[in-house]
Amino acid sequence: MPTVLTLLAEGFEEIETFAPVDLLRRAGVEVTVASLADNRHATGRSGIVAHADVALSAVGEQLFDLLFIPGGPGVKHLRADSRVRGLVERHAAADRWLAAICAAPTVLHDAGLLNRRRYTAHFSVADELPAIEVHERIVTDSRITTSRGAGTAVEFGLHLVALLVSTEKSAEVSKAICF
Repeated sequence: MPTVLTLLAEGFEEIETFAPVDLLRRAGVEVTVASLADNRHATGRSGIVAHADVALSAVGEQLFDLLFIPGGPGVKHLRADSRVRGLVERHAAADRWLAAICAAPTVLHDAGLLNRRRYTAHFSVADELPAIEVHERIVTDSRITTSRGAGTAVEFGLHLVALLVSTEKSAEVSKAICF
């Protein structure tokens, strides 16, 4: 089964994190949630405390089939962490999937990966992302897929299942959750 690394930082957006992770796991994908903090905890924007599978420091140089970056106010911590930039660059260089939702496409932008690519993101970061396709719910260009925000999280999660497993598995999971 495919592997996914999901990044978790203080201030993460709960829906954007948990919906795709849940849907990927329902599809049988091996998802590892890694916290920037060594104590493996992070508090989301709505006050929900999450306990990650591992601390990011334990991931090392490991590559995954997809690197998933949730959005929310915690994106500022992701952007400030050189380990995250290194992960993004290593995954891009290895031609692995990169997925970002809400404000998280700014992390990809910081790494220079959105140049000459189609992408979407939350309207709040439109000033930083000049070519944002703000009316698109999900955009996939090459090995990068982006989505707008919390309201697109379930659709985005199902899209990731289709990319990593199959459209049939995505439809099966969609039907099971009555989407």
